[in-house]
Amino acid sequence: MKKKELNIFIVDENLMASLALEDYLIKRFGNCIRVSTFKNNESCLQEVDNNTHVVIVNHSLDQTTGLDTLKSIKEINSNAEVIMLSDKEDIALAIASYRLGAKGTVIKGTGSRKRVSIVVKRILMAPIRIIVKEVGLSERLAMFLTSFVTVGVVVLFTLFITKH
Repeated sequence: MKKKELNIFIVDENLMASLALEDYLIKRFGNCIRVSTFKNNESCLQEVDNNTHVVIVNHSLDQTTGLDTLKSIKEINSNAEVIMLSDKEDIALAIASYRLGAKGTVIKGTGSRKRVSIVVKRILMAPIRIIVKEVGLSERLAMFLTSFVTVGVVVLFTLFITKH
């Protein structure tokens, strides 16, 4: 069975930073992702569709903010996960981003690529997300089934251990 490629978009006017992050993510996640980089939000928004899984957006894009881009992405594809990049620590930005549906805010600088990859991994590997996307169940039903299976495994393991 072929593994499904996940589409990741990087939106940042700093091409060198975008390419460095793209290279890092490809080395980290291999051929299970496809990364596209964009210099501005307009070019990114033209490509966002239902097959867009993760968008990494620089908050301080030319002539707009990352929050505007985040809103537009969510209007096009409400299931797309968005990670905000920021040049400085800004609690108000982080809160506004979360309220608009962002999965994380990462401060640019030393270690930021690793922090982005941690958020991407958390997004891509979430069992409930996989069940909802692949099986087509509602999020509540997927949460219930995941909890049910987890409890069942723990009970079976406990019974096995106590009998031996």
